[in-house]
Amino acid sequence: MTATEPAASDAMATDPSPQPAPGATPPRTPLAARAAAELVGTAALVAVVVGSGIQATQLTDDVALQLLANSTATVFGLGVLIALLGPVSGAHFNPAVTLAEWWTARRGGAGVNARELAVYVPAQIVGAIAGAVLADAMFGEPLVKWSTHDRSAGNLLLGEVVATAGLILLIFGLARTDRLRFAPVAVASYIGAAYWFTSSTSFANPAVTIGRAFTDTFAGIAPASVPGFVAMQLVGAVAGLCLVAVIFVRGRS
Repeated sequence: MTATEPAASDAMATDPSPQPAPGATPPRTPLAARAAAELVGTAALVAVVVGSGIQATQLTDDVALQLLANSTATVFGLGVLIALLGPVSGAHFNPAVTLAEWWTARRGGAGVNARELAVYVPAQIVGAIAGAVLADAMFGEPLVKWSTHDRSAGNLLLGEVVATAGLILLIFGLARTDRLRFAPVAVASYIGAAYWFTSSTSFANPAVTIGRAFTDTFAGIAPASVPGFVAMQLVGAVAGLCLVAVIFVRGRS
């Protein structure tokens, strides 16, 4: 900033244009740029999850250390991606979050519209698959090899409901209380914790679940287990929105 440039706070104070509501996608960002941000962000997230899982299994046979390495890399990677791409697309990287935003927008809240929903979700799924393929390529694994890691047990499905409900409650609770500036740290911290306190290690993301079916490595999930996980994640998203409605009741004048 040069001496002749106004301070950012002064510019905001004198700018008469309306500011975006908490949780709203930045209004002047082209949809193509937002879709690219969602694709790249989801790809990078899955590359972090899958790549760190491969690296962990190559370094140690201790499953606890493998999970610790995988969760730690995911926390740092997710936090950086949200901080970087949040101002562009909202950094959803998750169809469950996008669907929840679309629903709240239909109910009068801030969020994506139907056209944006139709662009975001395919971008996230394509990005997730690309991220898994990229991670496999970096570690010399087959580019596409269906996972044989079965995750169909009922307790794992319950874990996905809990993980996704908590994620939605966190994101939309932050939005309701005008504290989305804490999202990079809060969301990444929650996912890192949920790796350990949920039985499913907290996928909590339909796109990431689909992408992880393409790699037969530590982070993989068998294709036959994907529909159940995705269904429970959507149930969790509904449960999370219900919790938001009950807990973060809007004040009445």
